[in-house]
Amino acid sequence: MAQLVCAAILFDLDGVLIDSTSCIRRHWDDWTRQHGLDMKALMRVAHGLRTIETMRQIAPHLDIEQEAKRFEMIEIADTDGIVRIEGASKILQGLPRHVWGIVTSGSQELARARLHRAGLPIPETLISGDDVRQGKPVPEPYLLGAKRMGVAVEDCVVIEDSPAGIAAAKAAGMQAIAVASTHSREALACDIVVERLTDLSIHVEGRARLAIRVK
Repeated sequence: MAQLVCAAILFDLDGVLIDSTSCIRRHWDDWTRQHGLDMKALMRVAHGLRTIETMRQIAPHLDIEQEAKRFEMIEIADTDGIVRIEGASKILQGLPRHVWGIVTSGSQELARARLHRAGLPIPETLISGDDVRQGKPVPEPYLLGAKRMGVAVEDCVVIEDSPAGIAAAKAAGMQAIAVASTHSREALACDIVVERLTDLSIHVEGRARLAIRVK
C-alpha cells in the first residue's frame, strides 16, 4: 500500500469530485454545432483547460471573450447531469475544512453551482479560472492554492484526472495522484494512478498532517 504524507490536499473538481461529463458534452455539442466546428477535435483538447483557452485553440477567429462569457452563463444555468463521484462526500466529510481546497479551470460561480448540485461542501480555498492569468497546464493555479492555504508547495498533494492538471501540479513542485476517470493511465503520466476515488483513504495523523493511502 502506497502512502503520501502532506499538510494539504488540492482537488481538481470535474472528474475527481464530480462527474460532469454529460453536462459538459451537451454544452460543447450545442456550441460546436452553432459555429460549425468539430466536436471531436474540441474534446481532444478541452479537458482540464479553461473554457476561454479551449475556444482559442479551436476557434481563434471568433470573439473569444464574448463567446466564453455566454458559454459560462449557460453552464451555470444548466447543471442537469452533474453528480458527485462515489467516495467524494465521505472523503471531504472526514477532512477539516482548512486542510483541503479545490483548484478548477471553471469560474467561481460555475464551481459553486456544480458543488451545490452535487451536494458537496464549498471549501475555504477555491481557486478558479477567474483567479489566474494562465490556467492549467501552467502551475499558477496550484501555486496560488498553496499560497492561500499557507502551505509549502512540497507539502501539498494534488488529486487530478487530466494530463493538463497533472502537468500543472508537477510544474508547481507538488506531489500528485491521478484518478483514471477520464484518461488512460498512460496519458496521465503520473507515478501514482488509481482507477477510482474510492481507491484512496485519507487520515488525519497528528497535528496538521494527512496520510493518503492508496489501495
